[in-house]
Amino acid sequence: MPQTVLDFDALKKAIPHRFPFLLIDKVTITEPDKSAVGIKCVSGNEPFFQGHFPEHAIMPGVLIVESMAQVACALFLSKPEAKNKLAFFMGMEEIKFRKPVVPGDRLELKVEILQMRARFGKAKGEAFVDGQLTTEATFTFAIVDKDSAQ
Repeated sequence: MPQTVLDFDALKKAIPHRFPFLLIDKVTITEPDKSAVGIKCVSGNEPFFQGHFPEHAIMPGVLIVESMAQVACALFLSKPEAKNKLAFFMGMEEIKFRKPVVPGDRLELKVEILQMRARFGKAKGEAFVDGQLTTEATFTFAIVDKDSAQ
């Protein structure tokens, strides 16, 4: 099955996130509507490291979960029929932080869709650094029309 790769420019066309909140660098859609793998190269220049923590930089766990959600977002919103859609978090559960993520790490963000309905979905995300699981979470999301997202 052919894979679709979204580089940084393609991601900016697919999802609405922008600096400083576009947290992924590349996404490979491994199975349409089902799974994708994202890459986040963690730099010491990230704005969140100024306060988390200046003397011992650790990527905030909530931003790792957000990165996984952005991969899921790219999986769905990169399709032509989703051009005028947005994806919103609805809930997060079963979150586990197993290992800190620090500057210089390359996060591999694996997302699998567990359930998808017309406008709601549930996904499982896992983040790895050098093959070691750092973070895992299950999250639900809604896909809505941009015009009705008020």
